[in-house]
Amino acid sequence: MKTIGLLGGMSWESTASYYKAINEGVKAELGGLHSAKICLYSVDFNEIETLQHQGKWDTTAAILSRAAQKVEAAGADFLLICTNTMHRVAEEVQKAISIPLIHIADATAERLIEDKINRVGLLGTRFTMEQDFYKKQISDQFDIEVIVPNEKEQEYVHRVIYQELCQGKINDESRLQYLSIMDNLYAQGAQAIILGCTEIALLIQQQHTPIPLYDTTQIHAESAVALSLQESLPNSHDSSES
Repeated sequence: MKTIGLLGGMSWESTASYYKAINEGVKAELGGLHSAKICLYSVDFNEIETLQHQGKWDTTAAILSRAAQKVEAAGADFLLICTNTMHRVAEEVQKAISIPLIHIADATAERLIEDKINRVGLLGTRFTMEQDFYKKQISDQFDIEVIVPNEKEQEYVHRVIYQELCQGKINDESRLQYLSIMDNLYAQGAQAIILGCTEIALLIQQQHTPIPLYDTTQIHAESAVALSLQESLPNSHDSSES
C-alpha cells in the first residue's frame, strides 16, 4: 500500500470527510483492520482565505508548495490538495515536488466521461465558478461543456460556503436555495451537477435531488484509494494540469 499525501485544512470540515472516505475505501477493499497510510499537512484556513480574497494567489502557492514538500519528505507517494479552489495553484505545487499530484478536476471529469456526461453544471466558490483554472481543465482536457450559475447565484453559493459550510453550519434554507440554483442549471441543459467545493456535500446529498450529483470530495478520495493500492504510480508530469 502506498502512502497518500494530503494538503488539508481548507476547511478542516471537508478534510475530515477526506480522511473518513479514504479509510472507509481502504477497509472496503482490504477488509479486516486495514486503514490507509496517510501523511496529512493541515494549514490555517484563515490565512489562506484572507489571501484568496486579496487575490494573492502567488503567496498561497508558496504556502502550499512548502507544505507539499513537507508531505513528500514525510514519505507520501503522491499528493491530493483537499479543496477544489486551491487547485488554482496546483501547477505551482506540482512543480515544487517530485511525487504526482492527483488533480481533483481530472478525477471528476474521468467519472463524468464514464457516465457519458457531456454538459455539466458547476457549483463552487466564486473563484472556481468565475475563473478558468477548473472549468478549462474539464472542457479542454475532456471535451465536457461546463455551465455555471448567474452572477447573483454565484454570490449566494460563495457566501454560504465561507460563512456557513466552512464553519460547520448546515442551514435548511441554504439547502433549498442551492437546490433552486441547481434546478436552473438543469433547465439550461446540465445533465448533472459537480459539487465543486469540498464543503458542499455537507449540505447537499443525492437524496435531496433527482439531478445526478458528482461529489468531488468522494471522487477524489476514491481516486486516492485506488492509486494507493496500485502497483505503480503515474509520472508526476502526467497528473499536473494545464
